[in-house]
Amino acid sequence: MSFVLPELPFEKKDFKGFISVEGFDYHHGKHHAAYVNNLNALIKDTDFEGLSLEDVVKKADNEKNMGVFNNASQHYNHTFFWNCMKPDGGGVPTGEVAKLIERDFGSFQNFRTEFSAAATKVFGSGWAYLALNKENKLEIMQFSNAGSPFLQNKLALLTIDVWEHAYYIDHRNARPNFINLFWEFVNWEFVNNQLL
Repeated sequence: MSFVLPELPFEKKDFKGFISVEGFDYHHGKHHAAYVNNLNALIKDTDFEGLSLEDVVKKADNEKNMGVFNNASQHYNHTFFWNCMKPDGGGVPTGEVAKLIERDFGSFQNFRTEFSAAATKVFGSGWAYLALNKENKLEIMQFSNAGSPFLQNKLALLTIDVWEHAYYIDHRNARPNFINLFWEFVNWEFVNNQLL
């Protein structure tokens, strides 16, 4: 069974100022598609074939198979990222995640400030994640390249892609602008659903 590039869960034209149609065409249609195509080529006729995406990532990580790991984990991260945003998203979170953020960060504004700072400070290319650890406490995690919380047995809740290809078409080198606009489109419903 081959992996498939997922359809975006929204219309590309609905993120004015944040990501343009051209931005999505390159990020989803070229970068993410390349990870999927590379992954399928790398695992063909190997013992990775037929495994779930998460199991491919874990096995490749354990075996230090960086080619498979990088492409599989980037496929996972990008798929997760697309679901973390929606055109009518943003605002203050509600539901269980709002309670956890209040408990662990004091306020949504404190969390937003800390998450934005962490995303801005990821060195080079990578990801910032909000995750829930085994002690049921939220934490902000930074990953270089293709890391993900589930490799540390933590539950991913929210992510932002801070690889340069995520923002360069629309924001050039201004990563903080991209991060600031992300908050207008966060899909808090998806975030809450990860806690179910």
